Amino acid sequence: MTTPMPPTTKGALEQREARLAWGLLLPTIAIVSLVIVLPLLAIFWISFKPVGLADLRPVAPVIRESLRERDGDYRLEYRVRNSSQTKTVTGMGFTDQIPDGVTLLDVPPNCDLNGAALICDFGDVEGGFNERLRIPVTLDGDPEILEEIVEGSEPTSRGQGDSVLTNSAFTLENFARIFDGDEFWDVLWATLFYTVFGTIGALVVGLFAALLLNKSFRGKGLLRGLYLFPYVSPIIAVAFTWVTLLDPFSGSLNALLIQMGVTSGPINFFGQRPLALIMVTVFEIWRYFPLSFLFILARMQSIDTDMYEAADMDGASPFQKFWYLSLPMLLGILSVLFLLRFIWTFNKFDDIFLLTGGNAGTRTLTVNVYEQAFAISNIGAGAAVAVVIFVMLLLFSVLFFRFISQEEGL
Repeated sequence: MTTPMPPTTKGALEQREARLAWGLLLPTIAIVSLVIVLPLLAIFWISFKPVGLADLRPVAPVIRESLRERDGDYRLEYRVRNSSQTKTVTGMGFTDQIPDGVTLLDVPPNCDLNGAALICDFGDVEGGFNERLRIPVTLDGDPEILEEIVEGSEPTSRGQGDSVLTNSAFTLENFARIFDGDEFWDVLWATLFYTVFGTIGALVVGLFAALLLNKSFRGKGLLRGLYLFPYVSPIIAVAFTWVTLLDPFSGSLNALLIQMGVTSGPINFFGQRPLALIMVTVFEIWRYFPLSFLFILARMQSIDTDMYEAADMDGASPFQKFWYLSLPMLLGILSVLFLLRFIWTFNKFDDIFLLTGGNAGTRTLTVNVYEQAFAISNIGAGAAVAVVIFVMLLLFSVLFFRFISQEEGL
């Protein structure tokens, strides 16, 4: 009868290797945290804040100093203002060192002169505060040199204000504004249509392109390079080309359709519903099918040809060989491509913005982020839309790995 072996414990060498591995991984973990995790946490934080575009500027006093001359008389001028139009700055003031050669003839009521130090206090000032202090002075020296000295020195400001980015005020108004009304559901529908059909279309076209080039023939390399043209071309160039070709007034495609009698008048491809959404989806398929084509072709060329030879001997048709031999071998790479293309298309912004600007029913969630944050200056609402995008993609990824990938053995 054999006795069970006692459980092994980590030796000193294995423990040192584990510590070394963690030590080597720490820089990578730190970089990932700084580049990904911290911005993500910042977006979540801002999404619960009533933050506008103007709130990104810190609430603080702004002091500008200059030396002015009028009719031979000189004055020292300070422009004192609150950087915020709505927030209060408490204990606002400044201290400035008067340079040698400049003598103050008068001191404002809210200022004191302590030696060469001018100390001014304004107390608590409301948002939008803007005041100019004009102090007459006499100069003992070259005015140009003294002007450079005065304007080259910055007064030391005092005062602080409450920042909406760092205070404890939170709100759900950003999310309530997003889900209020039918606008969000229209945007979500456009996003899902664009993402689902753009992703499936890119995979299907890439699959057909890979099937065409999975044979040896003359000019195969040149044709493969042409297939990559949409993906490697600059997005601005190809988007401008599509807009120009499909222009309803001067586009070549409209002129050709009218001359052929297909249509009696010009078609506004990017300016009418639902054609605009269909066209930006077609553009997405055309631009990004080469990526699917490359991965699928690489996987097809790694499949053992003995199976196809045996199928030919059994009299299998080309469709049967594809359906029963090629497709099962391609399901793994197709699943990965579907996941990546779905996430990338869902996050796509520049294509739609360059083609339509989000008009004519092509406003997706990413375009909505831009419009909320910059068009109407509501940073909080834009961050809330970004959080919605993150949650949707996270849910999709979990469902994908929970159901689809298990069936494919990924």
